[in-house]
Amino acid sequence: MNKYQAKKASLKRRERRVRSKIFGTAERPRLSVHRSNAHIYAQVIDDADGKTICSASTLDAEFRATGKIGSNKEAAEFVGELIGKRAIEKGVSTVTFDRGGRIYHGRVKALADGARNAGLKF
Repeated sequence: MNKYQAKKASLKRRERRVRSKIFGTAERPRLSVHRSNAHIYAQVIDDADGKTICSASTLDAEFRATGKIGSNKEAAEFVGELIGKRAIEKGVSTVTFDRGGRIYHGRVKALADGARNAGLKF
């Protein structure tokens, strides 16, 4: 196994470990974050029904209209605010944060701070 496969396997193992402890319900859905090198994605998920309530990413038209790039902390904070607004519009005020196997630092933390600024509680 080369080092890239090992890194990916380690990330998947951490993801499984985090997700085994976190479960989104209708009252308190899961805010899932996925980070790639170029973009960041967030979803509010009700695991009991298996439904995505709302989502936001750096590929959305609202984000593209700002002219920012998708791979920095400012972009992640904007996506956090966007997902927070969309979740509150759908009637969700509290969520469980799922960092997706990544450490709570940098872009993941910026997204969480943006969601908190928009009014989500977690």
